[in-house]
Amino acid sequence: MCIKRCALLLTLLFAVSHGAQATGLGLSQEYSRCMEKAGGVTVDMLNCIAQETKLQDQRLNRAYKRVMQEQSEGQKQALKNAQRAWIRYRDANCQFYADPDGGSLAGVMASDCLLQTTASRALELEQMRNE
Repeated sequence: MCIKRCALLLTLLFAVSHGAQATGLGLSQEYSRCMEKAGGVTVDMLNCIAQETKLQDQRLNRAYKRVMQEQSEGQKQALKNAQRAWIRYRDANCQFYADPDGGSLAGVMASDCLLQTTASRALELEQMRNE
């Protein structure tokens, strides 16, 4: 009984904390509203995270293309290498959170890792251009 309660409490705290993080990383207001509406329901939270991850991935790709256009040929290759290494890191790091013994919360944590890491990289690339 305590395990279920503790997991629910952690899930709710996790969802609430996203409102504060949303503005700093450039996450959408729709995401914050979606997470509030999800009310700690795992499947709803995963849907919110998936929708926002798609938006943040589009944002990341736009920023990457803009930064790439501004680089010399040598720097283009360096940026391409860095981006490929970053993708490998992001995927490996977020996969760590998908602990098969972690229950449904592990899936939420892994998905959130992917979202937060993608949004952070998008922000980093945007700041390279001072957008």
